[in-house]
Amino acid sequence: MITSYKLIRYVIAYVFIISGLMKLVNEDLGSVFMNLGLPFPLYLMYAIAFIEIVCGILILADKMVHHAVIPLIGIMIAAILLTKVPSLRTGFMQFAFNARLDIVMLVLLWVLYRWK
Repeated sequence: MITSYKLIRYVIAYVFIISGLMKLVNEDLGSVFMNLGLPFPLYLMYAIAFIEIVCGILILADKMVHHAVIPLIGIMIAAILLTKVPSLRTGFMQFAFNARLDIVMLVLLWVLYRWK
């Protein structure tokens, strides 16, 4: 029987490993990072991809989970601030819709952080 803790770990690991891999193989994501106005956008994208993959694997393997979720929480907060908050200009409901999955992942990361 799979426990709630394991299920949350598996879901989080899946999302971040796939997200990291997509940043490495999908060239269109590079233009998204360039449009954010951040310094060295491609290097930043590759660094985030590396962090997502490594932390996702650690969470999947149940190794250093408490430490692995911290950078992922930072990534999710930055993603919300950089890519979702600007949609507040069109209204709260548009922001709430755009940020729904990011907020769910942020909550799941927090639950995993507080679990042990």
